[in-house]
Amino acid sequence: MSEVVHYERRGPVAVVTMNRPEYRNAQNSAMTYALDSAFARAVDDADVKVIVLAGAGKHFSAGHDIGTPERDVDLSFDRKAVLWWDHVGRPGADQRFARESEVYLGMCRRWREIPKPMIASVQGACIAGALMLAWVCDLIVASDDAFFADPVVRMGIPGVEYFAHPWVLGPRAAKEVLFTGERFSAQQALEWGMLNRVVPRAELEAATMTLAEKIAVMPSFGLALAKKAVNQAEDLMGLRPGMDSVFGLHHLAHAHNAEVGGDSLGGQTPQSMRDANRAGQGG
Repeated sequence: MSEVVHYERRGPVAVVTMNRPEYRNAQNSAMTYALDSAFARAVDDADVKVIVLAGAGKHFSAGHDIGTPERDVDLSFDRKAVLWWDHVGRPGADQRFARESEVYLGMCRRWREIPKPMIASVQGACIAGALMLAWVCDLIVASDDAFFADPVVRMGIPGVEYFAHPWVLGPRAAKEVLFTGERFSAQQALEWGMLNRVVPRAELEAATMTLAEKIAVMPSFGLALAKKAVNQAEDLMGLRPGMDSVFGLHHLAHAHNAEVGGDSLGGQTPQSMRDANRAGQGG
């Protein structure tokens, strides 16, 4: 776990840090399961009251790993989030549906239900799959240099697997984010209600810890019930069934891409996505 995720106790706060800075903390399956182990460790520790999720280096996370040398899409994993068969050796859409049900949608839903408050501490890039990690947290503190985007419509895909966009951003902002694929700033995210606080980059860690320590004085069971109450309210507003419906559209898009072009990602690579994003931002 120490290779891709770092775990640290700071009094009543567990700090879980993604640790692939050379790849902007792109998430392969190894990282997904290391995160899950770290979160489980924090949940099982009665002295931990709050969990902070951070990213080492310049960026929080560039999203799902679609191109690093350690991309492990063809490896089996210890399934924990969804009771489904292994994706390895399965043909076509069967393989992708099985894998993404587990490591993307299933894991994010599992983490959203963690009974301890979670705070995402975000700097630099928070792109596509990284939004999912931030959104499963209860609170988000971002540095003033943070930027966000879900550019996967460039792949012909209607958003990342954990489709919380309309609930987190509101319908109008969600459509703008998806339709343009453009980056939006921390200040814009704050105005849309996606963030709790924006602070100078140099103050991000301290501001996050101050908030975590303030929460940590509250009773653990009260915090767990308050979190569950808000999550249940979101689900009553359609969050969970909405995600289920869009997950189907997500896989329809992958299948369409594979059928018409032989590539489920619509011919896009990390480099082409990055270049298109830069062009949209004026260089």
